[in-house]
Amino acid sequence: MSSSAYGIDLGTSNIKIYAKGDDSILCQKNMIAIENKNNLFAYGDDAFEMYEKAPGNIHISYPLCNGVIADIKNMQMLVKCFILDLCRNNIRPADYYIAVPWDVTEVEKRAFNDLVKKANVKAKKVMMVDKAIADGLGMDIDVKNSQGVFVVDVGFDTTEISILSLGGIVLSRLIKVGGQKFDDSIRNAIRKEYSLIIGGKTAEKVKISLGQLEESGSDALVYGRDIVTGLPVERAIPTKLVDEALQENFDSIIDNVKVILERTPPELAADIYRNGIYLTGGASQVNHFPELLAKGTGLKVNLAQNPVESVALGISRIIKDENYRSVAYSVEGMSGGR
Repeated sequence: MSSSAYGIDLGTSNIKIYAKGDDSILCQKNMIAIENKNNLFAYGDDAFEMYEKAPGNIHISYPLCNGVIADIKNMQMLVKCFILDLCRNNIRPADYYIAVPWDVTEVEKRAFNDLVKKANVKAKKVMMVDKAIADGLGMDIDVKNSQGVFVVDVGFDTTEISILSLGGIVLSRLIKVGGQKFDDSIRNAIRKEYSLIIGGKTAEKVKISLGQLEESGSDALVYGRDIVTGLPVERAIPTKLVDEALQENFDSIIDNVKVILERTPPELAADIYRNGIYLTGGASQVNHFPELLAKGTGLKVNLAQNPVESVALGISRIIKDENYRSVAYSVEGMSGGR
């Protein structure tokens, strides 16, 4: 085993990279700002700061879409920049473990492999880890035993619903509902109710602060552009409106969770009934969602301690513990229960 190893979780919104050297996880926005079509202007959190504010000659984008690579050139650039930051500009040969969604094609899997191989980061070997398995490990679950484990990972673009057993995935479903859809629903509701256009960042801030606002009994204060006058205005938005806007998305996830539960073999269903659902992913923390999921399924919901980094934590366990190394596979061999 190489003394140098990295674990990469390419999230659509955040990229998480585990570095074995100093046992740390870097977590930054998976964003890049390109000036005049070919100059790197900013990346990560710095690029996110400029998002929705940049002039026309600076293009800011997410290189990932729905969990798969949409812009391989920019994604390679981002990976190289972050690895350079982690190893203080001194890249040494290393092994790379990369988390991939279960529901993607062989071609998309190879794109993840090629991404690391061609990013000029001196990759000795590139191994794949199914995202749901890494999630389970990141939540301190022994995924290699015969217990059925039900993991729901609510991400930025997608929600991955999986049943794990014996180090593999028994059933899995990827749906295109996640944090971004939540933000869009908030924006649409505010536009419809108040004739007010707000930005994606503002909607995200409202979504994140919803719990605190409800506790304090205060409204969400937003700034945007009035559709009628075209002028910038400030509005107080009641939290009830935001809750109602999110309800449809929550229902969609809960319905898909039920579909997977209906297809679960009875023996595994018994384990899931005992242990409940393991809920993770950045958007899983949205106000009331864990309670609604528990109510909708009649099962206990275990919320991850660190939902944003659970995949990266799982990869760190694979890198550090020989016992779990077998759940990683190379794209050339294409094992992993396929």
